Amino acid sequence: MTRHSLLLASAALLCAAPAFAADPDLLVFDWAGFEEEGLFATYKEKHGDAPTYSFYGDDDEAFQKVASGFKADVAHPCSQMVGKYRDAGLIEPWDVSKIPEFANIDPKFLDSPVFKDDAGVWYIPSDWGVTAIAYNTEEVPVEDVASLQVFLDPKYEGRVSIPDSSDDVWALAYLATGVTDWTDITDDQFAAAAEWLRKAHVNVRSYWADPAEMSQLMASGEVLVAWSWNDGVAYLQDDGFPVGFQRETTEGSSTWFCGFVNFKDGPGSEDKVYDFVNSWMRPEAGPALVDAIGYGHANTTAMDLVDAETLTTAGLTEISAPILAQTPNSTAQREKQLAEFEKIKAGF
Repeated sequence: MTRHSLLLASAALLCAAPAFAADPDLLVFDWAGFEEEGLFATYKEKHGDAPTYSFYGDDDEAFQKVASGFKADVAHPCSQMVGKYRDAGLIEPWDVSKIPEFANIDPKFLDSPVFKDDAGVWYIPSDWGVTAIAYNTEEVPVEDVASLQVFLDPKYEGRVSIPDSSDDVWALAYLATGVTDWTDITDDQFAAAAEWLRKAHVNVRSYWADPAEMSQLMASGEVLVAWSWNDGVAYLQDDGFPVGFQRETTEGSSTWFCGFVNFKDGPGSEDKVYDFVNSWMRPEAGPALVDAIGYGHANTTAMDLVDAETLTTAGLTEISAPILAQTPNSTAQREKQLAEFEKIKAGF
């Protein structure tokens, strides 16, 4: 059985078993698919078991669960969510003196007072990736994916999938309407992006909930074009599926990064929280991350261990096209986008 097939089986099981039970002294609240042993290898060596995981498929879903009282020790939100966790008083600063590899995190991932201020370091950036067009190279001509307007092309009605993720969907819509910086969106820009999304909705067969679902939709032939993260493409590549990953459309593509927050009053061991994060941040975790999921590592020393060919295959190299970076934006703007996206999905 291939890794892709195993992941699909695991994804199906998540519906019945939302937690991966192991070490009872550490509960990691994480995206499905990140329970890769290469990432927590030194933790397991030290403690004899993997952490216990509870999974989610969407950042907003995860925040609502924690805000409603769910208790975990550490979570793995993407950068746009850190401010919400801080504002809600759910997290505490990290003691970076306990994280030796903190010094090797690429500074660009910490360049925000949301992450680091006089009160301390609130976020440990760990991984990054891109969102771009995945497409069936045997069915979709390369010229069709030269522009993000392929998502509106009547030729692909019912053969398109985009994420059930407000951030990625609005990154797509803003790029498609000529916006590459979402930190200062005007009412007109928002309206234009919303109108574009409503047109795209007509072509959407499914809003995928996780990369395993996206890759399954493409592998079945139901979907020919998708707005995808690196890992969905990696799973298809592993199965020998004819998949392309177009990051250099006329309008560009998007980048994002995620990392770890430390919950106040977590139910488990604080020492084990640091052991887990230190396993994740060690240089050897870089190749393990790229190989297993197709994402880049925030530790520059870790990325130095990954060869150029692997980076190219994973879609982690520099490009010559516009980029919308999914960095922290206004909480009010995110909430406005989230509400509008729910309307669009419902057909309004």
